Amino acid sequence: MGLVGYTWEEGGPSIAVREGRQTLEDHVEKMASLPFVDVLYIRCDWRNVQKQEGRLDLDPVWDLTLAAAKRHGLRVAFRIQSSNTVYQPQQFAMPEFLRSRIPMVKLSHRPDATRTGRGTDVWMEPQYDHPEYLKALKELNQLLAARFDGDPLIEWVDMMHVGFWGEGHFGGNTNTFPDFATAQRTLNAMIRTQLDIWKKTPLAMNTQPDISDTGNREAIEIAVRGGAWVRSDSIRVEEPIQIEELANRPPWLAAILEDGAYRKYDAATLPVDAAGVNAMENNMLHVLDVKANYWSLWTETANLASYNERFPRGFERLQISLGYRLRPSWVWQRKRSGTSELIVCVSNRGVAGVPGVLWLQIASPNGTFKLRGSLDAGYPHGGGLRMGSFLLPKGYVGKVHLTAEIELRPGVLKPIAWACEQPINADGSISVEVKPMDDPKFRKAV
Repeated sequence: MGLVGYTWEEGGPSIAVREGRQTLEDHVEKMASLPFVDVLYIRCDWRNVQKQEGRLDLDPVWDLTLAAAKRHGLRVAFRIQSSNTVYQPQQFAMPEFLRSRIPMVKLSHRPDATRTGRGTDVWMEPQYDHPEYLKALKELNQLLAARFDGDPLIEWVDMMHVGFWGEGHFGGNTNTFPDFATAQRTLNAMIRTQLDIWKKTPLAMNTQPDISDTGNREAIEIAVRGGAWVRSDSIRVEEPIQIEELANRPPWLAAILEDGAYRKYDAATLPVDAAGVNAMENNMLHVLDVKANYWSLWTETANLASYNERFPRGFERLQISLGYRLRPSWVWQRKRSGTSELIVCVSNRGVAGVPGVLWLQIASPNGTFKLRGSLDAGYPHGGGLRMGSFLLPKGYVGKVHLTAEIELRPGVLKPIAWACEQPINADGSISVEVKPMDDPKFRKAV
């Protein structure tokens, strides 16, 4: 969970790098150095990761981003785009070696579309239902998974989707499919292929409504039932159905939000409402409304730092409430079955449920015993509580250490940091003192 800084977006790195006023190395380092950034994110074209069949050829931003994440204790997420309108028609997202194998389809303006901003016949899209595209998509995901699946640095991977920037839409244009049945069958196959390949690192599915008649509704259902997280590329302009899906998703799934309208974070140009709340802070409040886990910051590090100085409340609110914030609010000791029972009540001060299964562990400091158990997936929900019970070895007195892990995918466990102000041990555990059974402070002798 946390705030997501972009080292690369669909238009490239920072504006200064694109204009030759900054090096890519400096941009990545400055993004990783921002004190409020938790995740570094790469959104790049397919051509930026593969240039020939059978191998990855990662552009320099990848090594720079991964190295910066290691240095600064951050994580990394990414999306690979099959389509990107930014550089068309001079350049396409697909690598050159695939251009001769996969036909490109010229889009046209939909006669029923009212929005004209994307309504042009210039855009070209790959023919997603072509056998060579599906074959190449599978190979790319196999190569990426061989390199990144289960890497502890990788926080999540966006699922590859059809349409502009892999968002599941074609703007105000027609899609690339001959009919809806072909679109649905193709998209379902794309989603199932990725679910089959990625077994350890969480995947994230865009919840774009089916405005382009490509079968998004059913594909989202397949992805969610397969354990994929959900994401949206806007918190401001999305249709009601998407906000409903995000806010009422299964509690064990994380949600990733962004909004590109004010991506420069230029404090001097942001609209401010009658209450003095600027447009970007308004977006952040809506992110909390849908109980999200991540919020994107885009690429402009200097503007982000300046924005945080001028409007600190926005990031502060997110850092306090975004995602899950777990702590053991109560720990009771009771007499049960001739021994001591510890009941641990875990509180979640965040807005989101636990993105997976929470495992609790009680262990003696010297390792003589260790007890583990899990809560139901998603618990405790945002703002909620959940309890777990441990029967200790008979006669045990003294300290025990309480730790927790989240099972993000089956068999993939990640330690959590307790969100408490009290001191914790070097291994991240909290010490709990187990009293003798005859301690006079037992209430009502139990």
